[in-house]
Amino acid sequence: MDELNVLCREIRQEIIRTVAKNGGHLASNLGVVELTVALHYVFDVPFDNIVWDVGHQSYTHKILTGRKKQLCTIRTQGGLSGYPNPKESDCDPFHSGHSSTSISVALGLANAKNLHNDPGHVVAVIGDGALTGGLAYEGLNNAGRFPKNFIVILNDNKMSISKNVGSIARYLAHIRTQPGYLKAKGTVEEILDHLPVLGDPISNVLQKSKTLLKQALYKGTLFEDMGFAYYGPYDGHDVEQMISVLQSAKEINRPVLLHVITAKGKGYTFAEKNPDAFHGVSCFDIKTGESQASGENFSKVFGKSLSAMAKKDERICAITAAMESGTGLVGFHKAFPDRFFDVGIAEEHAVTFAGGLAAGGMLPVFAVYSSFLQRSIDQVIHDAALQNLKVTFAIDRAGVVGEDGETHQGLFDVSLLSAIPNMTIFSPAYHEELELLLHQAVYECPGVTAVRYPRGGQLYQPKDFTITGNSFDEYGDTEAPVVLVTYGRIFSMACLAAKKLQKEGISVRIIKLNRIHPVDPQAINACMNARHTFFFEEGVRQGGVGEHFLYLMYQQNYAGKTTLQAVENRFVKHATMRQSLAELGLDSEGMKNRIQTEYLK
Repeated sequence: MDELNVLCREIRQEIIRTVAKNGGHLASNLGVVELTVALHYVFDVPFDNIVWDVGHQSYTHKILTGRKKQLCTIRTQGGLSGYPNPKESDCDPFHSGHSSTSISVALGLANAKNLHNDPGHVVAVIGDGALTGGLAYEGLNNAGRFPKNFIVILNDNKMSISKNVGSIARYLAHIRTQPGYLKAKGTVEEILDHLPVLGDPISNVLQKSKTLLKQALYKGTLFEDMGFAYYGPYDGHDVEQMISVLQSAKEINRPVLLHVITAKGKGYTFAEKNPDAFHGVSCFDIKTGESQASGENFSKVFGKSLSAMAKKDERICAITAAMESGTGLVGFHKAFPDRFFDVGIAEEHAVTFAGGLAAGGMLPVFAVYSSFLQRSIDQVIHDAALQNLKVTFAIDRAGVVGEDGETHQGLFDVSLLSAIPNMTIFSPAYHEELELLLHQAVYECPGVTAVRYPRGGQLYQPKDFTITGNSFDEYGDTEAPVVLVTYGRIFSMACLAAKKLQKEGISVRIIKLNRIHPVDPQAINACMNARHTFFFEEGVRQGGVGEHFLYLMYQQNYAGKTTLQAVENRFVKHATMRQSLAELGLDSEGMKNRIQTEYLK
């Protein structure tokens, strides 16, 4: 066991060094080192399957499954993914990235093994924060009926990203305060199960007494009622104990839930003191814990702008799904605690809850990452748009997000939302535009609205470009034969591409859409005399703004040529934001080359 403890220390140091250099998820990975080592000691991966919920805490798992030398490449272009990925290793049974999915995935794998007569074990590792997501309970409810061994490990670190909220967090806190529960439960059960039966009347009384006494002792009764044998809580940083517990659990021929207590950020002082700040980090100095100042960004500007609106209007409410810090709402929460709602990792509930607030006369704004909004499209349609309710979606991390990769790209929201009636969508390129368009979305548009903006801060802004807040803007030579249409962040790239083309004798006019759905007919008219119209879109091609825009042009008998550059039918892998844009042909050089190639044909 001494050797395993040494191994845990070495792994922890390797993770700290790697994340300090590359950025990534630090606190969550430091919290599961001993648990992961114990899992790999007891189970035979890949013969046995370990499914990590979300998957951002899988760095130790990667090290122990032959990827130690590659860890230095994690989250870099062409390197290891920051999440489990079957294409990367057969030790990763499923590609994960979103919360609350592990139990359903693991149950599917367990049933597949059962149908194949495969004796391998399946373990789902889920954090307590993920238990605020309804999908986890759908999985638990179904898994409790599984007839063989099936293990769920509840990794309880009292946090998801922001501090946990709701009844489940309080329930788990209650269990954590009862360390002697399991021993007492086992002793009393043994006594009760051996009581003699003395005739039917007494038997019935005794049976009821046994049931009541057991219920009083079962602090894990929620999980027991779902069909699981509940054991815990245990110290998740005690390797020897975890190995013993896991070895016992794998011999139980029924679903088992092991409740394990861990400390997020374990082993790195700065992360232990502030695990929220060290959940997802950019590069930082190991000695000081300080990262390079990020400066102003869209999330911060959104939070400040919404707070300013809420100060003037008591109807304004902010909703987040366990992403208070990430969506820039910390200040709003402090200033308006009664109008701030963190619903946990429950995007579906968040949208329907927002619909209820709107029906009650409030002005709810749901701040959510584009990738996570995908989980609630049915609610957007049925519980907001269908009733034409005044709900606003502040869609953060729209477009390519960089190092988090395929599971977190914000490339689908426009296609999904633009198909919904009663929907208006805005896409600012600059911080000041975000303030203007957010105000328009809340106050000047009927029905459901969305304002989408990227991760990080604004890019290049030409000195002679004036922010108007209009539905669209025109920039450049009004008589140019080439028109470039775009929206959002990559307007900056379009401006740089136009400058490069100007030097090579190609004059370009840019149409910058601010309201991207519905498209202003005047924006269509502004392109009708162009010889060639290029549309560049940081989103999927199918159902995107570009397809619709060019379709409307041809409906008006546009006689020129058209070219659409967008994300084709693919998932975009992890890289930096600029690397991804270059790969997709959406940086300034890509735009310049595409226009040169197509226009000069």
